[in-house]
Amino acid sequence: MIGHFIATFAPLKPAMRTIQFREAICEAMTEEMRRDESIYLMGEEVAEYNGAYKASKGMLDEFGEKRVIDTPISELGFAGIGVGSTMTGNRPIIEFMTFNFALVGIDQIINNAAKIRQMSGGQFPCPIVFRGPTASAGQLAATHSQAFESWYANCPGLKVIVPSNPYDAKGLLKAAIRDNDPVIFMESEQMYGDKGEVPEGEYVLPIGVADIKQQGTDVTLVSFGKIFKEAQKAAEALSKENISCELIDLRTIRPLDINTIIESVKKTNRLVILEESWPFGNISTEITYQVQNQIFDYLDAPIQKINTADTPAPYSPVLLQEWLPNHEDVIRAVKKVLN
Repeated sequence: MIGHFIATFAPLKPAMRTIQFREAICEAMTEEMRRDESIYLMGEEVAEYNGAYKASKGMLDEFGEKRVIDTPISELGFAGIGVGSTMTGNRPIIEFMTFNFALVGIDQIINNAAKIRQMSGGQFPCPIVFRGPTASAGQLAATHSQAFESWYANCPGLKVIVPSNPYDAKGLLKAAIRDNDPVIFMESEQMYGDKGEVPEGEYVLPIGVADIKQQGTDVTLVSFGKIFKEAQKAAEALSKENISCELIDLRTIRPLDINTIIESVKKTNRLVILEESWPFGNISTEITYQVQNQIFDYLDAPIQKINTADTPAPYSPVLLQEWLPNHEDVIRAVKKVLN
């Protein structure tokens, strides 16, 4: 009788469906814009064309041209309009076709969005989301293949989010839109078609909390963004050799959930970090410093970090394959720390 009672009133799991990364992004923006009329989307080709990567498909039809706004090719201009509009009670989402183009508007992001709350003595919060793809996306050459996570994470006042899958993307984008501080939300051109399970109902994920995707005992493996898939491939291959990886997806770069990493390394005593960025002064460098500074005595081997080659991205597909880190690089690094 008691067992029957528990089974009858056990909470139901939310219904799941499989959708693309771009659809998760679109759902997050759409749901939030239905909830709050102060939210609007602005950027190049976000309206009539449904977004350069179709991440805003159908939004113009639902919300109209005053809330889904096509812009000229002027990142500095529309980034500045977005920042200014937060001071009159709006909550803009500014889409960059790529964060490579955001360099044109970076003055508005760094010198205005990130600093206005402090400079105004707290009178002006800046609830704005800057979103778009980061890092490499195939043969796009040197000026369109740069990872900017560490650039923006270096600036106090900004929060930086880099999801690796549709579930995290939707939940974290909703949190970013609701946040009262400026958020840099970084995607990937090569992830928009990725599919994953996403609940049908409402959910929001907390900013600043890493996710342990796989429990392990031999080595802690940390990554984020689209390159996280290479870490997953490496962990799967290593499991066939009876090497157990604890796999951590950072999800949020700033604030950085260093405590999750530290607790994992206390258990495994080894750390490998995979990041798609140049090797100098990046997120993996900061993690390396914090871990060795806080729990040096727990480490049984030097920390290994895996990055791109220290050159601009090549155009040649053969050279590009050598420039980018992959799961084989991860496997070699894991075996190095185990030996």
